[in-house]
Amino acid sequence: MKKKIIFRLILLAAVLFLFLLSIKLMTGSFKLLGTDFAQQLISFTTNPIAGLFIGILATSIIQSSSVTSSILVGLTASGALTITGAIPILMGANIGTGITGIIVSLGHITRKEEFKKAFEVATVHDLFNIMIVIVLLPLEIYFHVLEKSALLLTQFLLGSNMNISFSSPLNYFTDPTTHFIQNLLSNNPVIIFVLSLAMLFFSLKCFIKLIKPLAKSEFNHLLNKHVFRTPMRSFFTGLFLTALIQSSSVCVSLIVPLAGVGILTIESIFPYILGANIGTTFTALMAAMVTGSPAGVTLALAHVLLNTFGSVMIYPIRKIPIGLSKSLAHLSFRSRIYPVSFVIFAFFILPLIVIFLLH
Repeated sequence: MKKKIIFRLILLAAVLFLFLLSIKLMTGSFKLLGTDFAQQLISFTTNPIAGLFIGILATSIIQSSSVTSSILVGLTASGALTITGAIPILMGANIGTGITGIIVSLGHITRKEEFKKAFEVATVHDLFNIMIVIVLLPLEIYFHVLEKSALLLTQFLLGSNMNISFSSPLNYFTDPTTHFIQNLLSNNPVIIFVLSLAMLFFSLKCFIKLIKPLAKSEFNHLLNKHVFRTPMRSFFTGLFLTALIQSSSVCVSLIVPLAGVGILTIESIFPYILGANIGTTFTALMAAMVTGSPAGVTLALAHVLLNTFGSVMIYPIRKIPIGLSKSLAHLSFRSRIYPVSFVIFAFFILPLIVIFLLH
């Protein structure tokens, strides 16, 4: 019995590594395809509404808000972009990063009940970030609340030693294999993307098969009675895990299958997502601190404040994004065309239309 459990855990670790590797390769393929394009998009914005949708499109293309925010910090530190112009793009990046979780949820699309639960969790991340934008973007445009608060914090921090850096521990495990596969495929972004999708769906299928028996075991008890027992524990799990891994996309994607098979509910996961949203801001903050540029540090702090203020404001009315995500998942339950159409329209077509009209 003990050998069987050990074997299952080893197999689970291998499948989890394959899953993380697929996310890393997918992100890498989008970076190869679109980082330069994203940087060009970002550097030419002046309209805050256009900036918001540029952030959504750029982050959807490269599938990493950390990369988008790091590009923004670099552009702001160099003087190529103002803090005022960069903050709406950060808001868009928060929304765009949710596309990875939605793609992961599509791995359940052949099993309707599982897909409904997985899609709920994947979309609530975006709906939460959309609500933040609805509340904070007008305040930022007219009163510069985030910019002024971040400037005050920057003045306080610049007196201290900020020469620090940090790298995600996951990189030590996934980077060598990622670079090997990319080099083997001659850094062809299309082939890498197709391979990453195949790996993603295969690892998800295996992952679901392995964790389904755990839904009625000690693993379920461990998650629900300890890790996700209270909203505070769930929040700090998301915060620390994302700060450590430096990717909210990966951290949210990890729990999508757990929701799909019924181990975790959207209500217990919601605080975790809020924590992950704040944890992901640490990457740009550390990058800015390394540069020592006041403008770069101010922008990174504005990102921290954006997600912190957003969490404080939205959590008391969490029933709204949770209810909306359940309604959207119910719609997707009726036809598979709805979730696919949602991804294409919300993350690509709509941003392109708005950018074209306002630029």
